Amino acid sequence: MNGAQSVVQTLVNCGVEVCFANPGTSEMHFVAALDAVGGMRPVLCLFEGVATGAADGYGRIAGKPAATLLHLGPGLANGLANLHNARRASSPIVNVVGDHATYHLQYDALLTSDIAGFARPVSSWIHQSTSAGSVGSDAARAVQAARSAPGGIATLIMSADVAWNEAAFAAHKLDDIGPARVAADSIESVAALLGNGKKSALLIRGEGLRGTGLEAAGRIQAKTGARLLCDTFAPHGEFGAGRVPVERIPYFAEQIVMFLKDVEQLILVGAKPPVSFFAYPGKPSWGAAEGCVFSYLAQPHEDGARALQDLADALDAPAAPATRTPLVLPELPKGKLNSLGVAQVIAHYTPDNAIYADESATSGLALMIHLARARPYTHLPLAGGSIGQGLPLAVGAALAAPDRKVVCPSGDGGAAYTLQALWTMARENLDVTVVIFANRSYAILNIELQRVGVGTAGTKALSMLDLHNPEISWVQVASGLGVEASRATTAEEFAAQYADAMAQRGPRLIEAMI
Repeated sequence: MNGAQSVVQTLVNCGVEVCFANPGTSEMHFVAALDAVGGMRPVLCLFEGVATGAADGYGRIAGKPAATLLHLGPGLANGLANLHNARRASSPIVNVVGDHATYHLQYDALLTSDIAGFARPVSSWIHQSTSAGSVGSDAARAVQAARSAPGGIATLIMSADVAWNEAAFAAHKLDDIGPARVAADSIESVAALLGNGKKSALLIRGEGLRGTGLEAAGRIQAKTGARLLCDTFAPHGEFGAGRVPVERIPYFAEQIVMFLKDVEQLILVGAKPPVSFFAYPGKPSWGAAEGCVFSYLAQPHEDGARALQDLADALDAPAAPATRTPLVLPELPKGKLNSLGVAQVIAHYTPDNAIYADESATSGLALMIHLARARPYTHLPLAGGSIGQGLPLAVGAALAAPDRKVVCPSGDGGAAYTLQALWTMARENLDVTVVIFANRSYAILNIELQRVGVGTAGTKALSMLDLHNPEISWVQVASGLGVEASRATTAEEFAAQYADAMAQRGPRLIEAMI
């Protein structure tokens, strides 16, 4: 057994079953180990940002880490944007990054770089393994770090000679460092706050937006009347018909202020205080009203779902929520296609328990409105704000939940960042339907141009936000990468194409001309 085989076997022993890879020379022994060791599914990605974004989607849905295999510092650097998103989502990921052989580093060969320096801003754990004898144990520690509550990114840097040298053993899974239970006095303190008659809201993130946590939040609302809120881009939530309704904090700064203006007490459940995405001249950065009292029911590393249950019990809340979202499917639109019509069709036809890997950007407002009362679904948004995540996120989600339909609504600008993900969808025959909102623009930046006080923009400035000349043909792009594709210019065309996609399995792309 060599070091690479030791690492792969250790990852399998620790429950890591998928590796999203874009390898190079330094990783060839790891690649060979995928044949020598059973239990690991390798998924080739044509760009490292696809590999890291897919690992994020997998981690959010599976609740456990996938591995990535990346080539030296530049390979890791290519994946940093989606690792940033994954860090913001608290997704568990184990990066295995190859490095030059230990004795080769002294020569400063062409691809030599500060790998740990690249990894540091996005990693909760970093280790450079320089011994084949210990690399298996290092891999087990990496998995433990990735699985530690609330989930994190562990980066294991493996020198090439460590991979090919003889190793003694593969390690076994270490105990998980799970979420801590919230202390009883913290529960009692928040219960007292909710009983003081002030206007209160719970801002919830993580497990509190799913399953038993969400049910408990609904019980608390039924007892106290507190509003239930989530971040604009809460990384993983369950919404739709039959579920406890949660209000999503809006995107723009002044909207956040209006949304929260009456909240006197804001109780954070695994969340941070709400702030605006960016600073704007003359507009607030802080979202809460002046004098609003903040209290923490659960920190991110604590068990927010259990804390909500304990709080509901401490309040003697009803056994079940008083309010659930009704099922209201929109009628199908007709005529000229726009973002509203696309949203109506998606909400009308998407089956129960679909997963939305959502990067719909400016076109997403209508979608969120209609999905709120559509069939129950799971929502995976752009958690860190760095565009180019939607398509890779869909890849990972589809691998984690092969029996669920995955829908990826995406702006054309964001999709262009990581269009290589379409090839992986085709290669793995993933059940993903991609809807491209083709407005031929970085539309959000046209809005932001005015909001930041630039004033009148000229031809050169506007050309930086425009995706015409030439226009991307997403049908040709997708077809060239092996994905069945079509274009819709009317509401009727889009409805027919989307209904067909929902009735079939496998990858599909629809270019919606809005």
